[in-house]
Amino acid sequence: MPVQPSGPVTEKEALETGIEAYIYGYPLVTMEMTRRVMTNVETPEATRAPMGNLLRARSYPDAKYRDVTAPNADTLYTTGWMDVGKEPWVLSLPDAQGRYYLMPMLDGWTDVFQVPGKRTTGTGPQKYAITGPGWKGTLPAGVTEYKSPTAIVWLLGRIYCAGTPEDYEAVHKMQDEVSIVPLSAYGKPYTPPAGKVDPSIDMKTPVREQVNALDATAYFNLLVSLMKDNPPTAADARILAKLARLGIVPGKVFDPSKLDAAAAKALKDVPKLGFEKIMAHFKTAGTFENGWMFTTKTGLYGTDYLQRALVTAIGLGANRPQDAIYPTSEADATGKPYDGSKKYVMHFDKGQTPPADGFWSLTMYDDKYFFVDNPLNRYTLSSRFKFKYNTDGSLDLYLQNESPGPEKEANWLPAPKGRFILMLRLYWPKERSPSIINGTWKIPPVKPVE
Repeated sequence: MPVQPSGPVTEKEALETGIEAYIYGYPLVTMEMTRRVMTNVETPEATRAPMGNLLRARSYPDAKYRDVTAPNADTLYTTGWMDVGKEPWVLSLPDAQGRYYLMPMLDGWTDVFQVPGKRTTGTGPQKYAITGPGWKGTLPAGVTEYKSPTAIVWLLGRIYCAGTPEDYEAVHKMQDEVSIVPLSAYGKPYTPPAGKVDPSIDMKTPVREQVNALDATAYFNLLVSLMKDNPPTAADARILAKLARLGIVPGKVFDPSKLDAAAAKALKDVPKLGFEKIMAHFKTAGTFENGWMFTTKTGLYGTDYLQRALVTAIGLGANRPQDAIYPTSEADATGKPYDGSKKYVMHFDKGQTPPADGFWSLTMYDDKYFFVDNPLNRYTLSSRFKFKYNTDGSLDLYLQNESPGPEKEANWLPAPKGRFILMLRLYWPKERSPSIINGTWKIPPVKPVE
C-alpha cells in the first residue's frame, strides 16, 4: 500500500483527493437521496411507496409517461426499500410457474449483492431473510439468509409480462403474493405501517440534480453519516486512508475549517469537477460496436469507483451483466444521428437474433429517452412477437415513421418524425457462444434505406 503523505493537506491534495472522495461516495449519496424521494409518501402510489412497503407496477407506461427515462415495456416492477440495520426483513416469493423474473437486491453502494430469480434460484416458492451488516441470530426453518453489506437495501424486482389483459392478470396475482415483512412479524398477520411525509424533501427536482446541487460540506457530511450504517468494504482501505486526511471519516462530522484555508477553498470546486469526471468516463466505460454502446461492467464494481459512479448517474439500479445488458444506439451505421424523416432496417442473419435465455427486445425512444406516440401503441419489438421472416430465415426490422405496408407491419417499430434513440435489451444473455458477454455475437448495424 502506498505511504500516505504526512503534514498539512495542501491545496493540490485537497482538490485531487476531494474529487476522488466525491466519485467514491456518489453512489451512496445518490441511493440515499433516491430512497428519500421514493419513500416520502403515506401509502404506495404511482412510482413511490413508504419504507418497508412494496410498490407493484400494474401496467406498462405509455407515451405520456415522464417520471423515469428509458422506461421498458417488457417487465413489471415490484420494488421496495428496507432498512435492515435494525432487524432482518423476510422476502417471500411465490411459485412463478416457470415465468421469467428476477429480484435483484442493491446495497447502499449500488452493488447487486443477491439476485434470486429464474436464472439463479429457479421459479419455485422461496423465502429469504435479508440481514444487516452486524446481525447474528437464528432464522425460521425454510428461510435462507442473504447478508446485506449495508443497512440500505433496494429490492428492484422485474417480472416478465406479455402485456396482454390475460398476462397482466397472471402477473398481478404473482405480484400480490410477493411480500416483505420484518423478521419480528414473520409468520404473523402483518400490515405495513403508513409512511410519514417529510415536507422538507424536494419531491419535484430530479434526484440527480439534487445531488449535484450539494456543496462539498453538505455532500461529505451526508456521506460520513451514511457510512456509519452502510460500511465501506475491506477493499476500500486505501481510499479511506486518503479520505481520512481530509477529515472524511465514517460516523464523524466533516469540518472543512480544520483544513488549511487554501485547502478548504479548493474543496468548493470538487462537486462540479467530480461530476464532470464521472460523465467524461462515458466514452471509455464500455464497448462501441456497429453504432451501439454497451457495457458488461454493471452490478458488481469492486474498487472501480468511477464505473460505479457513472452507472449510478445514468442507469441507477443496473443489473449484473448475466441478468441484463442494454446496448444503446443514437446513430446509424454511417455515424449519422437517427432521423424519423428517413427509413432504417436492422437485419439479423438466420439464427442470429439477440442470444438470450430470458428474452430480448428493441425499444424506440425519442431524443429524451421517452416512448414515441404511434398508431399501433407499439413501443418495442421483442422475442415474444410473431415476426415475418425472409425466405432464407433471416429477419428484417423496419424502423421508420410511416407504416412499411401491411405485409411488413409485424416487423415495424414506429419512429417519431424527428430524432430518436434505440435500446436493445438482452435479459439473461447467453454465456455460451454466440454471446454478447464474451464477444462472440455482434450487434448488427442499423442501416438507412437509400
